[in-house]
Amino acid sequence: MPRIITLLLVLCFVVSCEEESNNTKVKDDVKLGSDSTETVEKDTTGLEAISTKDFTEFLVLDSKNLTKDEIWNAINPKLEDFSEQDYERLKSLIIEQDIPSLQQNIAEGKFTYEELTKFYLYRIRKYDRENPLALNSVISIDPNAIDIAIKRDKDKSDDTHAIYGMPILLKDNINASGMATTAGAVALKDNFTNDAFIVEKLKSKGAIILGKANLSEWAYFFCGDCPSGYSAMGGQTLNPYKPRVFDTGGSSSGSGVAVSANFAAATLGSETSGSILSPASQNSAVGLKPTIGLVSRSGIVPISSTLDTAGPITRTVIDNAIVLDAIFGEDEEDGKSFMMMWESGFYTKDLANATLSGKRFGAPKRLLEDSLYVQAIQVLKEQGAEIIEIEEEKLGLPNFLRLLNLDMKKDLPNYMERFANKDIKLRTVSDMMAFNLQDSLNYMPYGQNLFKGIAADEGDEAFLERIIDTLHNNGKRYFDIPMSKHELDGFLSINNYHAGFAAVAEYPALTVPMGYNKEGKPLGLTFIAKRLQEKLLLEWAYVYEQASKARVAPVNYN
Repeated sequence: MPRIITLLLVLCFVVSCEEESNNTKVKDDVKLGSDSTETVEKDTTGLEAISTKDFTEFLVLDSKNLTKDEIWNAINPKLEDFSEQDYERLKSLIIEQDIPSLQQNIAEGKFTYEELTKFYLYRIRKYDRENPLALNSVISIDPNAIDIAIKRDKDKSDDTHAIYGMPILLKDNINASGMATTAGAVALKDNFTNDAFIVEKLKSKGAIILGKANLSEWAYFFCGDCPSGYSAMGGQTLNPYKPRVFDTGGSSSGSGVAVSANFAAATLGSETSGSILSPASQNSAVGLKPTIGLVSRSGIVPISSTLDTAGPITRTVIDNAIVLDAIFGEDEEDGKSFMMMWESGFYTKDLANATLSGKRFGAPKRLLEDSLYVQAIQVLKEQGAEIIEIEEEKLGLPNFLRLLNLDMKKDLPNYMERFANKDIKLRTVSDMMAFNLQDSLNYMPYGQNLFKGIAADEGDEAFLERIIDTLHNNGKRYFDIPMSKHELDGFLSINNYHAGFAAVAEYPALTVPMGYNKEGKPLGLTFIAKRLQEKLLLEWAYVYEQASKARVAPVNYN
C-alpha cells in the first residue's frame, strides 16, 4: 500500500513550495546548456563550459587508441558469407525502413534476422571508418551479434515484442557484456562488465545488441573546450549531412549519427541536459529524453544521478515508441526509479490513431524568427492544433555546472564500485585525471578542464541540495506558469534550446525532424510536456511527422 501511495504522489507530481528566485534572467541568443541558445544577463550557470562549440578544424580525427581492425577482427570471419551482392539486394528493403516494416519483411520471408544483422554490420564496416566517407560513429561490435541473430530466427514466435530481433547500438557509456564500456576514455578501455538494467530488458524482449556508438568523451563533461563527438577511444564523430562542417551534437553523438546513417534499427543515448535532443536534431533523427526515473540508469557511466536518463534515438516516431516500450520499467537499484502501472505495449498502442485536434501548444515568440519553426507550426495548425505565442519566463539556472560537478564527484566512484570491472583500480575523477597525464597527447588532446573543475569543487551536500531545489523549482515554473496561464498541453521548442529547463524540471522532451536550413543543416521540432507524458509526446510527434515527412536521409550513405 505505501508503494501505491508513492506512485499516486509521483503521478500527481505534488509540487514543493516555490520560492521567489533572485537568479539570472533569461534573454536571447547566447548559448546555455550543451548546444542550447538560451541566454542570461550574466552567466552564473557555468553552462557555457558544456555548450557545443563550432569546430571545423580538429586536433584529432581518427582515433589514436583504436583501429578499424581491432573493431572488426572478431566478427569478420562471421561476415565472410555476406557479399556486396547480398548488400545491394537488401538495401532497398532495409535502409530508411521503420521497425514495423522490417518485421513485416521478415515475416514475408524477404530476409532473416541474421541477414538484417549482417547487413547493418557490413554497412558499418563499409562506411564508418578509414575511408573518405568515414563518420567514426561506432566504437565496438558485439562479437556475438550474428550468433544471437541466428538464434532469434530459430526461436521467433507470433507472441513477441516489436523489438524482437532488431539490431540496436548503445551509447558507449551503457554497460553491455562482451564489449568494454569506455565512456570514450582510454582509462576505461578494459571496462568489461555485466549488462546494464536497460540492456537486460532489451535482451529479455529479444533485441540484438549490435555494438557500441561513439560519444563525446565522459558524456561531454570532460574537456570544456573541445568538439562534440570527440573521444580519445573513438576519435571524432562526424555529421553525415556535411562531415567536418555540421556539428554532430552531443554527447550521444555516435548514436545520433549511426541511426541517421542507417547503421542500426535504433540506438540508445543518454541525456543530462540536451545530450539526446542535440545529436538527434543535428542528425535529423527522433530523440526522446524521458522523465527521469522512467528508464533505469543502473550500469550507465554517470554525470549526475539527479538529472541523468537514458533514451532512444531513432529515425521515426514509431520506432522511438517501440524502443521506449522495451526499456521502461522499475529498477530497485536506481533511487530515481518508480513503480509503473502500465504494461508493455502502452507507448505503441493506438499511436496511428493519434490526433492534434484541440491540442494547445505554447510557441516562444523569439523562436518565430526561424522559418522552419514557423513552417512546422503551420503544419501543426493544419492538423487541428492551436498555437499560442508566449513570452518565456524570466528565470535562470544558477549553479547548474556546480550541480554536475558535485553529483559526478560522488556518482562516478559509485559507478566504479558497483558496476565497473573490478580489475580497474581507478575510482575517482582525480584518479582519471592522473591517468590521462601519463600520455596527455593521446589521452586528452583538448585538455581536461571540466574534470579539473569537478576535482576542485568543495561544495557540500547541503549546498548541493539547495542547488537542486532552486533549479527544480525554476525549471518547473518556466513551463508550468505559461502552461497554466494559457491552458497549454505542451511547449514547442527547437533542437535542445530548452533542454536545461526540461532537465531540472525532470520533464520529458522529444525532438522530431522539421527540415533543413539553407545550408542543409538539419533542425528538429521539440515537444516538451509535463512529467510522465511521454505517450502524449509520441502522439503529437507522430501526427506532425506523418504530416510533414520532413526527414531526408543523408545522400552520400544511400
